Amino acid sequence: MHRDVSHSLLVDLYELTMAVAYRGQGTAERPATFSLFVRTMPPHRGYLVAAGLDDALTWLEEFGYDDADLAALDRLGVFTDDELRWLGTLRFTGDVRAVPEGTLVFPDEPILEVDAPIAEAQLAETFLLNQVTVQTVLATKAARCRHAAAGRSVVDFALRRTHGIDAGMKLARVAAMVGLDATSNVAGSDRYGLRASGTMAHSYVEAHGDEERAFFDFATRFGERSVLLVDTYDSERGVTRAIDVCLELRERGTQVGAIRLDSGDLVSLARHARRRLDAAGLSDVGIFASGGLDEFEVDRLVRVEHAPIDGFGVGTALGVSADAPGLDSVYKLTAFDGRAVRKTSEGKATWPGAKQVWRSRDWSGDVLGRHEEDSPASGATALLVPVMRDGRRVVDTGLDAARVTFEREWAALPGVFKDLDRPPRYAVEPSVGLRDLTAAVDADQHGGS
Repeated sequence: MHRDVSHSLLVDLYELTMAVAYRGQGTAERPATFSLFVRTMPPHRGYLVAAGLDDALTWLEEFGYDDADLAALDRLGVFTDDELRWLGTLRFTGDVRAVPEGTLVFPDEPILEVDAPIAEAQLAETFLLNQVTVQTVLATKAARCRHAAAGRSVVDFALRRTHGIDAGMKLARVAAMVGLDATSNVAGSDRYGLRASGTMAHSYVEAHGDEERAFFDFATRFGERSVLLVDTYDSERGVTRAIDVCLELRERGTQVGAIRLDSGDLVSLARHARRRLDAAGLSDVGIFASGGLDEFEVDRLVRVEHAPIDGFGVGTALGVSADAPGLDSVYKLTAFDGRAVRKTSEGKATWPGAKQVWRSRDWSGDVLGRHEEDSPASGATALLVPVMRDGRRVVDTGLDAARVTFEREWAALPGVFKDLDRPPRYAVEPSVGLRDLTAAVDADQHGGS
């Protein structure tokens, strides 16, 4: 589990070598602005849900190398004793502007910007990209699953398939943020206040030998929390046995919550089960589905087939964002020592200077402008807000605040951008001021070459 790993050491080596190089050149304390944004949208995505800010700010607040960290850096054989002593003095003293977690963002729009001495800002790159990237990927996937379910329950079943325990916990957090109903992850439930949910495994049925007895014993113990897994041997026969158990327990005053379908033709099985349950007077027993689901399959079941399924357990596809596991996120220098700078390489050009994003009330498109520019239109909202000054956060970045932000954004986003397969491109246009600054930077850089 590596609980003893120092978070401050979770940096790429070149962040450290650049930092000491800046120091050697006498520039480590000079002011810089870095912008963290996404270059391109992953497949099928019409929006991204910004996440990971709380962890990013925590890292910045706690950053620093103690004696054990410095010993680890010394073992690299890269740094002099003088450089190590200097690294031991570093703390993050800068400012951060960011969109609140839960905000919907689009390519080229800064999720956060760091203003700090360049050595401090450089060292933050790896961890900030790591946390913002993975949590934005997972939050976006979870929101898509919620949309596909169209009001039906969605449960995070992914802990056993996420890429490590940290990712599993981050998923539980963003699942709570974007409004999923529950998680199977007990630690995530406890930490983030998301309802814990679980059914039973096939092993429980197999261990009994008698399927009906397994249902009876489990439901007797857990009552309304019981979800009986009916597909261990034969799903239709399992439905019959579950109905028999539900009826017997009802006579004893015990209500069973639902049955679970985990394989086969979920549409026909759900229709069969619903007819049988209703005919037996068990209309209050729900039907839960799982088994290799993603938002596309949930959408098919709900919107195309109108399958009578009340809830979905989504595992692997959610936990690793299987169709789009990566994000073209970057952290780029946009200003240094009082001058705007930008990268101009083919396909990777950046906009210079500190920036602001303005969003109109009707979601007709965003304007990417210079930080100091005025609003481009009456009623437009500035998305980037101060979240840290002098190395200390100045706003609430907790989960409750992120939930409120997401629900407001989600309700306002036009439905066309929520399309799961072919959403249109959301317009993000540079302001006149940003275009003029870019032209001036290019003229200056070309003139000096």
